[in-house]
Amino acid sequence: MAEPVALPVIASTAGPAAPNRSATIGELRRLLRPPKQTCGRSLPFGLTPLDAHLPEGGLDGGGLHEIVPATESAIAAALGFMVAILARLEPVRPLIFVIPIKGRQSGRYSGRLFGHGFNSLGLDPTRLILVETAHRKETLWAMAEALHSAAPAAVVGMIDRLDLKTSQKLQLAAGDCGLPLLLLRPAPTLEASAAATRWRVGTAAAARDRFGLYAHPRWHLQLERCRNGRPGEWVVEYDHVTHRFSLAAALANSALSRGASDQPANDGILQTG
Repeated sequence: MAEPVALPVIASTAGPAAPNRSATIGELRRLLRPPKQTCGRSLPFGLTPLDAHLPEGGLDGGGLHEIVPATESAIAAALGFMVAILARLEPVRPLIFVIPIKGRQSGRYSGRLFGHGFNSLGLDPTRLILVETAHRKETLWAMAEALHSAAPAAVVGMIDRLDLKTSQKLQLAAGDCGLPLLLLRPAPTLEASAAATRWRVGTAAAARDRFGLYAHPRWHLQLERCRNGRPGEWVVEYDHVTHRFSLAAALANSALSRGASDQPANDGILQTG
């Protein structure tokens, strides 16, 4: 006969000192309460020229943010920029990625997520929870459930079409749950959206070290729309060790050029084949 397993006691009704029912329920609620969220907190880039264009000096920590590649060939750059943002979030909680199965919802998403690419941008791939979906309805449902679970530090999704009403629902869900929802969209994306921000990401020639090897990835960023903020355009580079953004060396002055090199640089986030 198996020995009985001892269970933790939250409250006992034996003896005259037993707490009342309301106290017991209150203790249960305290133990089951999800971790405190980042609702209302901004997520700054740590780069003053960029943060100055955003309300409260950073991305809305409880909002929908669309990230769109400037061209179809820039999807790896757009995903790399997204990963760099995620790498700056608290490392305690996981990150949920909701992506369509290749060849189903959209043929524009190619390749597979590559762990070494995440590592190269300072994001531990073991933090990722990957959810693959076969239909757009499943993608939307999975993103909403991930937000309401209050478990991740952020939710990432990939979806081809998104109408205004659906984007409003996602924006409200992200705000209610106090979590950032980063949505990778295909190029071009011109639909009206309720997203807090929309970023268009292009490629730029990566910085090289003295040996001619790639040192820091660079992106040509366009903040196309920003609620309660201002649009802008920059060429930034990212230090994967310190998780810091900076202006590209040639543009690190007040007279920012609006042009950028379109030489592609593979961010290593997508693995083909």
